[in-house]
Amino acid sequence: MEKKFHIHLVSDSTGETLNALANAALAQFENVDVQIHFYALVRTEHQLAKALDHITIAPGLVFFTLANPILREKLMARCDAMLMECVDILEGPVGALRQFLGSEETHRVGRQHQVDQRYLERIDTLNFTIAHDDGQSLDTIGEAEVILTGASRTSKTPTCVYLAIRGVKAANVPLVPGMPPPEALLRAKKPLIVGLWVSPDRLIQVRRNRLSTMGETRSTDYIDLDTVREEINVTRRLFEQHDWPTLDVSRRSIEETAAAVMNLLNERGEAKP
Repeated sequence: MEKKFHIHLVSDSTGETLNALANAALAQFENVDVQIHFYALVRTEHQLAKALDHITIAPGLVFFTLANPILREKLMARCDAMLMECVDILEGPVGALRQFLGSEETHRVGRQHQVDQRYLERIDTLNFTIAHDDGQSLDTIGEAEVILTGASRTSKTPTCVYLAIRGVKAANVPLVPGMPPPEALLRAKKPLIVGLWVSPDRLIQVRRNRLSTMGETRSTDYIDLDTVREEINVTRRLFEQHDWPTLDVSRRSIEETAAAVMNLLNERGEAKP
């Protein structure tokens, strides 16, 4: 019988950072049976005690982010007594910043989630992206930092939302077969325009799944191989005609596509005089 491993994530905030790092590390390991136990908003000794009670039942590896030094010490001491590995995932980065900046950390909980000016700017960015989804609000699309364009079901919307969460003002414009691209897209000079494309086989698979969820079973040009091949060829010729950088998103995750777009943005910024 395959061994089950238990990993405990203890955070005094929402735990987004902790969860992302733990999952990124776990992605490097295959064929292992891992159960993750999550404890968020652990800010009092009582809350920590409840988390430790659960950890005792299923011993394993503990990752944590606790700003309160008293809670940190209690967690580490209890894990040490149970002979369990206990890892503060921010210790390395915070220690390096402490030395580099010559300043001590404040130990304030959830500071990264404060409603400050940068947070409000992120909300404005997300609102802009939602308003400019799927070719909407073309009259102000020139205010975007990035415009993603391509055929239907090439991950434009989720990539734009991810970029917006990262602070990038993004919009997307679909290219419809048999119709010219919107003039507003062709006139846009300030935004970085990136063409997304997918291999025909992959695009048909995605579109077929989409139709299935909608209860549609009839055959249409939307999933016809020859038609889809021509559709992709037309979009790629358009990208080349306007010298827009392109990304093949056939096997990319949303995060990988967004990272590639941000790299293109950075390269564009570095190329400016």
